[in-house]
Amino acid sequence: MSTPGRGLHGRVLDALGPAITAGEYPPGSVLRTDELAQHFEVSRSVMREAVRVLESMHLVASRRRVGVTVRPKAEWNVYDPQVIRWRLAGADRPHQLRSLTVLRSAIEPVAAGLAARHATAGQCAELTECALGMVAHSRGHRLEDYLFHDVAFHRVILVASGNEMFARLGDVVAEVLAGRTQHEVMFEDPDPAAVTLHVQLAEAVREGDAPRAEQLTREITAGALQELDILAP
Repeated sequence: MSTPGRGLHGRVLDALGPAITAGEYPPGSVLRTDELAQHFEVSRSVMREAVRVLESMHLVASRRRVGVTVRPKAEWNVYDPQVIRWRLAGADRPHQLRSLTVLRSAIEPVAAGLAARHATAGQCAELTECALGMVAHSRGHRLEDYLFHDVAFHRVILVASGNEMFARLGDVVAEVLAGRTQHEVMFEDPDPAAVTLHVQLAEAVREGDAPRAEQLTREITAGALQELDILAP
């Protein structure tokens, strides 16, 4: 997936970002903007704009008379959707998928329990619509269509929790769901049991059954981890 906004600096980011996150430029490496501008055949101003984006992600740090230095992985903004996308495109994919799925298993069940307590009628209707969309596209190798409804479903859960911190994780969850599909870490058709769990979760939220909503979500994330054991060990 290309960098949003594209342009020349987007082209540079599409090459440089994945190279940094894949370890081609180890932490401590010094990147010379003049040399990079020549390499990518862009102006220094375009290169500086690309570096500013990388700095905002905490992938690099600019120091006068030193240059652009690659920062340690521990300092990266690992919640940035673009950083997640780049890492999922590299050799670190299995570890990144597992790390993100474990994060989901810690956050989403709690969010679902809160959603059962706080969801509006409109949000309940949206959840049901998303769940039915997942059912409708769960057969016939229609993973992209299924993904659309799956992402929307989990975004609603996080927002309906009423917790703004959970809501902001919607992009993170969207990236891990999209990454599983785009990098073929999914069965050709979604697990029927997982699809059923989403339908039941929508019902639990609508009925205000917080314990059941939380338990169903734990089963959903546990199933996702089991799939990774098979498809991305």
